Amino acid sequence: MKILVLVKQVPDTATKIRLNPGDTEIQTDGIKWVINPYDEFAIEECLRIREKFSGEVVVVSLGPKRVEEAIRQALAMGADRAIHLVSEARMDSQAAARVLAHACQEEGYDLILTGKQAVDDDQAQVGPLVAVELGLPQVTVVLKLELDLDSKRIRAERELEGATEIVELPMPAVVTAQRGLNEPRYPTLPNIMKAKKKEVKSIAVDSSGVSTEPWVRIEELTLPPERPAAKVLTGEPAETARELARLLHEEAKVI
Repeated sequence: MKILVLVKQVPDTATKIRLNPGDTEIQTDGIKWVINPYDEFAIEECLRIREKFSGEVVVVSLGPKRVEEAIRQALAMGADRAIHLVSEARMDSQAAARVLAHACQEEGYDLILTGKQAVDDDQAQVGPLVAVELGLPQVTVVLKLELDLDSKRIRAERELEGATEIVELPMPAVVTAQRGLNEPRYPTLPNIMKAKKKEVKSIAVDSSGVSTEPWVRIEELTLPPERPAAKVLTGEPAETARELARLLHEEAKVI
């Protein structure tokens, strides 16, 4: 059984984002890059499926040379090998999905997993778009996953607002992972050393013949306005409550 896991490298959520006026990209100097947290749940689930049914887990990641650091981390978690789709170009979700889908098609697969969304843009589009490009069924924001290899079917429990939904679909399929699906393992020192020797196949996106023409173009990025300093109310409870109500009505305008 061959399982592909799509992994994106993103800025650490604790990183302070910096922009220059008119910028269409963030400043990357000094940024700490990490595996997209939702992709870690996808990696862990792939490893658990392999441990149960055997087979191999192949990491597929798109981006510049620095992405190899995230790939090595995924390999240290236990993935068998990796494909690095090398490109310095900025791509929207549609272009990225085309490139990833082409690589998946070339590699072959029984199942494809990825995180429900990337924490840098929060668009939650690449996984579903890869499924569309490959003509595969899909299930998103999955909290529980069960495979029946005899019938080649998947049973997934997915998150809805205020409820859960059970979905059954045939394999192969695309599954996107939600927090709560599992608890990702930490790479051990022996596995970190082994990861250095595992195969990482680099493929230049420009040589693949896949169009990276974006459907969406970013005109400008701006940071949110600075929050005003908090007001601390003191005094008698009744007086404080009246002042709070006044501030909420006249300044915050929420009541």
